[in-house]
Amino acid sequence: MITGKTKSGFVYAIPEKRIHNMELLDALVEVERGSDAGLSDALNLLLGKDLKKKLYDLHRDEDGIVDGEAVANDFVQILLDYKAGKNS
Repeated sequence: MITGKTKSGFVYAIPEKRIHNMELLDALVEVERGSDAGLSDALNLLLGKDLKKKLYDLHRDEDGIVDGEAVANDFVQILLDYKAGKNS
C-alpha cells in the first residue's frame, strides 16, 4: 500500500499494484506529450474513482471549479514521493 499526504493536505492510500499498471505508464506518456486527457486517465488509473473525487473536492473552489494545476501538482508529488521511497 502506498500511503502519504501531499503538501496541500490530500491524504491517500493506494494499492501498490496500481502504480505498476502498464496502462498508467501509457497515460503518463500521453501527459508527457501534452495531453490533458492523459492526466485524467492517469488519475483514474492511479487513484480510482473515489480517491480522485476526494482530490478534486479538495481543490474545488466556491464556484465549483477544480484547480487543474493544484490537482496536477498533487499527482506529481504522489509519484515523486513514491519514487523517493517516502511511502510505505
